[in-house]
Amino acid sequence: MEHRPLSELSSVADLKIPVQAPVLSKRERLDRWVELLEREPDRILRTLDEIEWKPRAQRRALRADGSALTVAYSDPVLRTAGLLSDRFGDAVDFFQISEHDAHIVLCSCHGGEAMRADEAARRVRGIRSPSLWALYFGWFR
Repeated sequence: MEHRPLSELSSVADLKIPVQAPVLSKRERLDRWVELLEREPDRILRTLDEIEWKPRAQRRALRADGSALTVAYSDPVLRTAGLLSDRFGDAVDFFQISEHDAHIVLCSCHGGEAMRADEAARRVRGIRSPSLWALYFGWFR
């Protein structure tokens, strides 16, 4: 093996420095999701059907075309930051939220078969800021 300085290697090899994914805080990830949902506030989004009644493995695999998770996954910034799919489990992991909070945002029992994007954004904002969540639902601490 021949040793050469890094400065000489580019003349004999195609060197590519890997681009690192942006590091987004939990708050930045949720803020980005809210921003994406608010771009088309009247857009009708599908909900996930009865999340709470599914076994864990099935629940984590849940997805629906045209859901709030589809909106998040269609964003190249969130995908580059590590969002793996528009499945419930991948979203819970990526956004670092509880399944309970994701259930409130995404489940058909809270939004019917569909909801407007601005409503989904309001719910995401609520899990991002629990004090707003309390005001939204009229809870007082």
